[in-house]
Amino acid sequence: MRVFRHFPTAPQLPCAVAIGNFDGMHLGHQALLKKLIETAQAANLSSAVMTFEPHPREFFSSETAPSRLSSLREKLEHFSEAGVKNTYVCRFNQRFAKLSPQQFMQMILRDSLNAKSILVGDDFRFGAMRVGSVLDFIEAKFNLVSLPQVDLQGARVSSTRVRNALAVGDLQVATQLLNRPYSISGKVVHGAKRGRELGFPTANVHMWHERPALTGVYAVKLDGLNAVANLGVRPTIAGTSKLMLEVHVLDFDGNLYGKHVHIEFLHKIRDEMKFANLDALKAQIKKDVAVARDLFEI
Repeated sequence: MRVFRHFPTAPQLPCAVAIGNFDGMHLGHQALLKKLIETAQAANLSSAVMTFEPHPREFFSSETAPSRLSSLREKLEHFSEAGVKNTYVCRFNQRFAKLSPQQFMQMILRDSLNAKSILVGDDFRFGAMRVGSVLDFIEAKFNLVSLPQVDLQGARVSSTRVRNALAVGDLQVATQLLNRPYSISGKVVHGAKRGRELGFPTANVHMWHERPALTGVYAVKLDGLNAVANLGVRPTIAGTSKLMLEVHVLDFDGNLYGKHVHIEFLHKIRDEMKFANLDALKAQIKKDVAVARDLFEI
């Protein structure tokens, strides 16, 4: 898959393009990408995705924007796995936000991407002040494929619904909405070695965002290995406030530094807590590990 950080100026092959934020890559997003590949193959078009960075709501109000479910790298991984040929990462800035629907369709979709088919959700809005809708694509003579909402258990599947499930620790519902366990991927970096001092060495995974969709202690899989993870700010450790994802892999003595790892969240054990001292924290970690062992039946 080719990734474009700027819209190309050279002529492109005619394409079918799916447009959206794709945060979380839930069942609705998966249905859209599946339809994209089918549409492109049927019309002998190249398949493409346009997504936005930062998320438009982060651009307009970073303080009130929803938590991120996926980093850009994670989204790109999903696009590649779906078979998408080209991804256009649109830098969402003031200039782009001011484009009218007509400018967006002519300058970006026609002139730059050579788009023939457009795939969006039926509630898709675009252009300055979000005045554009699917009707504008039809009037502009694009081949429009507008997908209806995907429902699960009588309610719409959405990124908001995934966030809400993760926020209350309902990983079962989140897994159903995503058709897979919720996951975070990142590079293992060096930390302060606090976990090793407590007898539970951890892989410290670099976090791209300071406001994750979930926090607390979880039974997880790190690249298929049974593990316990703490995602939070470690309130017991004095002088620390930075968000960290620390993963203790059970019965593991290897070296993960520098590796890009994939952590699947399977079961919430507890919320993050502040303990009176490090001995109390160590005792609780032992209990957390015991819970995880029971869950993994090891």
